[in-house]
Amino acid sequence: MPDQIENIGRAAIDYFTLKHTAREQALPKSRIAIRYCANSIRATHRQEFTTAAQLIAQAAALLAEMKADLHNHQDIYYAGFVHDAQKEYAEAATFAALAQHQSLPTPPELAITHAAYLNGLAEATGELRRYVLDQLRRGNVENCEVFLNYMDDIYAILITVDFPDAITSGLRRSTDAARGLLEKTRGDLTAVVVQSQLQHSLLELQSQLQRELQQH
Repeated sequence: MPDQIENIGRAAIDYFTLKHTAREQALPKSRIAIRYCANSIRATHRQEFTTAAQLIAQAAALLAEMKADLHNHQDIYYAGFVHDAQKEYAEAATFAALAQHQSLPTPPELAITHAAYLNGLAEATGELRRYVLDQLRRGNVENCEVFLNYMDDIYAILITVDFPDAITSGLRRSTDAARGLLEKTRGDLTAVVVQSQLQHSLLELQSQLQRELQQH
């Protein structure tokens, strides 16, 4: 009996050692991938699309390595940190596509879960809002309507995914946040458009008054 217990203990130690090694190998890659995605989003805001694409590709390579590292440790693979990296990857990839008016990459094309993809897409609405505000500051009001429509389309899809958070990884919370961002952005854009129309009307009135004065 003592020998059997000792053997069980050694087997358990060997088992957990393998798991710990796999986790320690994959975890840093998750953090680096998230950093690549954050830098990619920053590059997209600067319209440095080539740089953004390169960073997204680097993040994709790390996600593939993590999948291989944890192939025999699915419990660790679904423990959380892989999902976080996939979510950031989806956010960076979808935001880059929308900023360039390109078709969205699909979850199978990105090789990530649907839950991570949809949560990343929901968070991309925040980047789209920031993009719209940047365009407004530059006076590009016409382009903003397109990006607002993108946000609206994303929200319209998110609200149709009505499943427990345990399945969608908290998508309901992300959807609620996306709705708030959409409403704020619509309000900001509406205010700018109304102000622009008012200024245009005032200029027309001023021109009309000047013409009337010249006639007299």
